[in-house]
Amino acid sequence: VWLALMEPSSGCASSKPVCKYGQHCYRKNPTHFQEFSHPGVGKHGAAPDADEEPPPAKKAKESASELCSSGRLFWSKVRGIANRFNSPLDAIGIEDILSSWTGELIASAHFNYVFDVPWLLQQYPPAKRHTPILLVHGEKGEGLARLRAEAQPFKNIALQQARLDMPFGTHHSKMMLLEYGEGVRVVVHTANLVHKDWDQKTQGVWVSPLFTLLKETAGHSPSLFKQDLLEYLSVYGGAVGRWKEKLSLYDMSSARVRLIASVPGAHAGAHMHKWGHLKLRKVLESSGPADSSVKGWPVVAQFSSIGSLGQSDQTWVCSEWLCSLSSCQRETSCVQSLPPLQLVFPSVDDVRNSLEGYRAGGSIPYALQTFKKQPYLKNYMCRWKADETGRTRAAPHIKTYLRPSPDGSQLAWLLVTRYSGLMSAV
Repeated sequence: VWLALMEPSSGCASSKPVCKYGQHCYRKNPTHFQEFSHPGVGKHGAAPDADEEPPPAKKAKESASELCSSGRLFWSKVRGIANRFNSPLDAIGIEDILSSWTGELIASAHFNYVFDVPWLLQQYPPAKRHTPILLVHGEKGEGLARLRAEAQPFKNIALQQARLDMPFGTHHSKMMLLEYGEGVRVVVHTANLVHKDWDQKTQGVWVSPLFTLLKETAGHSPSLFKQDLLEYLSVYGGAVGRWKEKLSLYDMSSARVRLIASVPGAHAGAHMHKWGHLKLRKVLESSGPADSSVKGWPVVAQFSSIGSLGQSDQTWVCSEWLCSLSSCQRETSCVQSLPPLQLVFPSVDDVRNSLEGYRAGGSIPYALQTFKKQPYLKNYMCRWKADETGRTRAAPHIKTYLRPSPDGSQLAWLLVTRYSGLMSAV
């Protein structure tokens, strides 16, 4: 199971045009900063140096709270990089997400692959550590016994095992459902619920707007995000089913994204396009860019693990998979050629020089034996680099798929997901 968000924007960067001077811009006029985006720069100009103190906590919280109120994509905070790259305008930590300034939390649910229950509970404000918490997991055997033992001392924590209807199915979803007295919020992210994933790795975190109850006269919310979410939650049943019924009462029309989910199993007929990259294909064909507007634009795929992808690039990567990612609204019936493909993955040196050193490689698997079987991938590979956001040395655990213009100045769509590029994860 994996979750993804697709939106027609530039993700962590603003949808405004980028100033040609970037983080070196010398302008001080606030109007200029309203008209142009400046990656790595404060709201009104010159960013603080790496050794300067971060902004006062109150101001930082107010800024992040305002951003969360409208919904947006953040980086996760990274320890060991310049303060300006952890600005609350761009970065958020798990303790920020769960803090009281995002709302008065009364219940929450976490969908994830790996849990450290005591650590997770410490990320909640002390006053909220006794609120009902649901952990949705895919553990079996020894892993399930360990998770139960960790959760047992906490009477407010309930567990639900995801149904995995195939031998190699896994539960890689990364999502939070947060209920407040005044509404609900959905958070989709790329990190496991363990300390190391929220410390010195590059992660993505989408925080929804605060969804409020539907008004009696409003009827059903027209949001396709809500439709996507409820359809996905309906697969689980149990306690998640009760969350689904609760969420159905809220207006989610302010969410300007689509949710792309995947569920293990053999899907046929109409169900083929409900999940995974075929769902993405369907969304792009109905709501994506027109084919003429993105002609020649590459597909860029950045991920943190690589599995077996076939004997040649035509087995799957540059056939079925690239066909899905290059889909768009067709203006003619003519068959369009597939666009250039760029695959972004850290090199050995990137891992060695990362903030975590070689330890970071534990979260970036690519077996040597698998590498030797698919040498064609080298023709598409690009190294990980994130200088403008200060995260080149923060090993990527985030996964992003996008359709940028050749010069990088425009973006047709962006997908942030837990999907790692493994053939079996689709």
